[in-house]
Amino acid sequence: MSAPFRVRIIQPCIGRRRGQRGYIRTWQMEPLAVALLAGLLPADVEVGFSDDRFGESAAEAPCDLALIPVETYTARRAYQIASDLRRRRVPVVMGGFHATLAPDEVMRYADSTVVGEAEEVLPRLIDDWRHGRSQHVYRASGRPSLTARRYRRDVYAGRSYLPISLVETSRGCRHTCDFCAVTAAYAASTKRRPADEVAAEVATLPRHRLIFLIDDNFVADPAGAKELCRALAPLRRRWVGQATVAAARDPELLSLMAASGCRGVLVGFESLDQAELERMGKGFNRNPAAAIAAFRSHGIAVYGTFVIGSDGDDAASVAERLRFALDQGLFLAGFNHCTPFPGTPLHHRLAAEGRLRWPAWWLADDYRYNEVPYHPQRMSAAEVREACLAARRRFYGVGGIWRRLRLGERLRDPRMAALFLAANAMHRGDVDGRDGLPLGDEAWNGELIPV
Repeated sequence: MSAPFRVRIIQPCIGRRRGQRGYIRTWQMEPLAVALLAGLLPADVEVGFSDDRFGESAAEAPCDLALIPVETYTARRAYQIASDLRRRRVPVVMGGFHATLAPDEVMRYADSTVVGEAEEVLPRLIDDWRHGRSQHVYRASGRPSLTARRYRRDVYAGRSYLPISLVETSRGCRHTCDFCAVTAAYAASTKRRPADEVAAEVATLPRHRLIFLIDDNFVADPAGAKELCRALAPLRRRWVGQATVAAARDPELLSLMAASGCRGVLVGFESLDQAELERMGKGFNRNPAAAIAAFRSHGIAVYGTFVIGSDGDDAASVAERLRFALDQGLFLAGFNHCTPFPGTPLHHRLAAEGRLRWPAWWLADDYRYNEVPYHPQRMSAAEVREACLAARRRFYGVGGIWRRLRLGERLRDPRMAALFLAANAMHRGDVDGRDGLPLGDEAWNGELIPV
């Protein structure tokens, strides 16, 4: 009997300082893409998994082929891992968002590159590698069906991930925000999984875990979102997801979300200036305070995110967003600099205007997490960086946490108060833990080996 074909899936970390112990805790969720890839592999393939975020070395693990999902922030580390594997003559396949948005770059470091979604091409790719006829590039011809998904969550065993189970109910977003890598990768289109299949999957997950519906916009298809809420309601599970202010304007959808167990939504408010929102392609983000009130009236907490450093921003507009987040008693908030991901209209525009500080900031030796990789118009790059840090420190400071705990009326619900305090304490610790983090492993002293 011949030996089984061995495939190892590797989740790269974003970065690691020299001598660093541990990893950013808020970045230690179960990697759903890994479970999906494992579920797409043929039954007779031997599957292994290494999570670089836990310091698990993939360099010495025996395998015939390595699969590495790549995002822009993990690209540098992915290429380091690929180079270590290549020294052992282990072939490497890369895919994911970054491979779709920057395929020419990824092809330099991967024996095979998957451009687009993996469902259509991965079984054929594995068969090709098993029979010695591999190709350098595999391009998906279109959007795959999301029916009959199989997720191999058993690969997570033995690791101390956050007590959150990630579930995909749809993929993509119909909006055309100029900075969004999701819109660029999926061409502003959306695909949904059948509601009954999602509910059946959720029913199998441990009851003590919070469910995170990772859809980039859960309400992109309101009718589909309502159908899913009806399917989830009998399960009596707590879940959180990502939505737009459009959900707050649909009373039926809000009621169904609450009845199905929704306890929180992440909403990208980005700016409070309507002209700036129009420039971003987010002109639909009107009346954020009314949206927050509508969510809260249904027992749904809001995690609001804000983009800092777009062309209309200055110190006053940043202060206004921080004040708004505190006054509204947001459960959590993100204050992040505008990021030009490759393949997005924002990246193309900044490159054409000569405003990028690095052609590919994610590979620059001197780039560090929280650096602003372009030249803003009304603030300096250093001012934007400091404004983001100052807003986070104020929002997650003891005074900011206590003020929001009271404003959100969470003291009436001990369970929500405990969750609020735990989540805010974790984010408070990560404010400085992430700052200045190198991309890739700072202690890695090899050379990147191209194909």
